[in-house]
Amino acid sequence: MSANQGWNILNFRAGLVRALIADGHEVIAAAGDDGTFPKLRQLGVRPIALPIDGAGTSIVRDAWLFLRYWELMRRERPDIFLGWTIKPNIYGSLAAALCGIPCINNISGLGTAFLRPGWLTAVARSLYRPGLRRSATIFFQNEADRALFIERGIVRPEQAQRIPGSGIDTTWFDPSTYPEPPGNPVRFLMVARLIRDKGVLEYVEAARRLRHHHRDVRFELLGSLDIPNRTAIGREMLQQWIDEGIIDYLGTMDDVRPALARADCVVLPSYREGLPRVLIEAAAMARPAIATDVPGCRDVIIEGATGFLCRPRDTIDLADRMEAMLRLSSAGRKAMGDAGRIHIEASFHEKIVTEMYRQEIDRVILRSDRKRQRVRLPINI
Repeated sequence: MSANQGWNILNFRAGLVRALIADGHEVIAAAGDDGTFPKLRQLGVRPIALPIDGAGTSIVRDAWLFLRYWELMRRERPDIFLGWTIKPNIYGSLAAALCGIPCINNISGLGTAFLRPGWLTAVARSLYRPGLRRSATIFFQNEADRALFIERGIVRPEQAQRIPGSGIDTTWFDPSTYPEPPGNPVRFLMVARLIRDKGVLEYVEAARRLRHHHRDVRFELLGSLDIPNRTAIGREMLQQWIDEGIIDYLGTMDDVRPALARADCVVLPSYREGLPRVLIEAAAMARPAIATDVPGCRDVIIEGATGFLCRPRDTIDLADRMEAMLRLSSAGRKAMGDAGRIHIEASFHEKIVTEMYRQEIDRVILRSDRKRQRVRLPINI
């Protein structure tokens, strides 16, 4: 399996890894070495470092990455390749196809390249098409992304399946192990990488508007800075928000559960998502949420029942929805959170995702074995 960083596999695929190892598979993780390799080894994975520049556009570096994938496939001869994130899905799948190795890909979101029309979008689409052409299965995390790839001829309908995200361990994300939020002051929390495409500017501006009438409400922001992304938020801008008293910046956390447990409502005004993990985690922790009415977000939130949806890139509408959340009583917000927990257990549990992968891996490997064992019958002349 391969993703941009080892962190991706460790945090989002650990349940799948355990299941595959329990089934008797050896699991190799090809990823950028971000310091998580020791933990991956503890999980039972054999990690291999690859120079994956997830946001880079260098043709030379990408060509080198493709060659590394090709060498890796030839050396290891895996039975199947599982890809996540853009470059593993493209270059890893291309290398696997050249070596006759079947692929299962996961398109977890379209990212910045698909949000703005331009040369980068055209390049991404042109690379996805050959990269995914010979894939046995391509999982999409929402129906809009699946339909878009089929409509643009990037994938074939028979390749594309819907999967409920990465799945979540509801035993780990268990609200009963944490106290209920005190309710005074009310805390909004946004958890995201600090890039504009996540709606950070809209969140800050909505907080600024609400501050005029709700001086005691807290607006927290949790997520990594210095992101290699064209829409990244700079440190100076963040510091201005802090100095202005609008935002409480929480930095980054390996374990977000304490921050989610302390929040009264989670906010994600993103422009587009695959299936936002933070909204699933928030609902699993029985916290209501406010997010934009865009693909991915609307797949998690049930409007009016588990949270609210607002118009994308609309600060005023976001502020109105946050105001509506403030007007609810603590009991009202708790009822929304409890409904979210039930929804996640029924539709986004880790077991659902793991079983889908198991079935697909068994099917693809069986089909590959049959191809290898096929014997051409002699022809009598």
